Amino acid sequence: MAGAIILGTGSFLPEQIITNHDFEMMVDTTDEWITTRTGIKERRICPRGMASSDMGKEASLNACRDAGISLDEIDFILCSTITPDMFFPATACLIQAKLGIKNIPAFDISTACSGFIYGLEIAKNLILTGGYRTGLVVSTETMSRMTDYTDRSVCVLLGDGAGAAILRHSDEEGILGSYLSADGSYGNLLYVPAGGSLNPASFDTVEKRMHFMQMEGSRLFKIAILTMSESINRLLDRFNLKKEDISIFIPHQANLRIINGVAKNLGIPAEKFYVNIERYGNMSAACVPIAMDEASKKGLLKKGDLIITVAFGGGLTWGANLIRWAR
Repeated sequence: MAGAIILGTGSFLPEQIITNHDFEMMVDTTDEWITTRTGIKERRICPRGMASSDMGKEASLNACRDAGISLDEIDFILCSTITPDMFFPATACLIQAKLGIKNIPAFDISTACSGFIYGLEIAKNLILTGGYRTGLVVSTETMSRMTDYTDRSVCVLLGDGAGAAILRHSDEEGILGSYLSADGSYGNLLYVPAGGSLNPASFDTVEKRMHFMQMEGSRLFKIAILTMSESINRLLDRFNLKKEDISIFIPHQANLRIINGVAKNLGIPAEKFYVNIERYGNMSAACVPIAMDEASKKGLLKKGDLIITVAFGGGLTWGANLIRWAR
């Protein structure tokens, strides 16, 4: 049976680092408080003049190198981001131009932190039903550009980065299945109030700091644990698998306590969840592909391993992918 496999992965992280000790000089917080509440020690920040498309380009080139393919083999580009360079054109089109690729489809999706999860499922189905052989899925986020650095509850969480994967048509099944869901009634728990058609940019919206991310952390904490747990259980049930059959879980890196909460909720050892939040913080959609790339480069993913990626994000959206590693 025809399928779509992950042929290669890549990531890019800007060089500038902001540590918890840096935040001690910026807002009323401490390294101990941040570490205890979130698990984060430092995060990467984009320099001026660098945009989401620039990071996406670099992650895409690294993924192509890892997959051993040339750029002209890519048949479509799908970009997941909530921090596009601009409203339009799509960031995927900007990445396409920077890669020098012409005459292929390129488009964005906006499902926040769940973006890579959604992107893999969309790309898989494009390959299986749309006559495409090779696809690029890239998630790139400059979360620092929507961060209010006077809001101590949010600013310590966010970082910048990009991750990418090359998918290819194969006789093997790599992306075995996905569970995707959303509930728009929770949209006001995690959002940016201004900048769109409802509240276009004005002196008033800028003065009221409405272009920064707003979040109700305590309510999101509980929903995140429940929805990520549900997503994993749905996949296990659909494929008649046990938790022990999964070699590694790659979760969205929003908060270490959320990841540990999911592990405890499902009765899965915390060590089976790949965690790098202490070094990068929450990079929205970029978290999962960067973690996947790191785990692959460290040799933690072996050919034939079953992997589950899982995330939740603004929308609210959530979901998971079941992947058989093909490399």
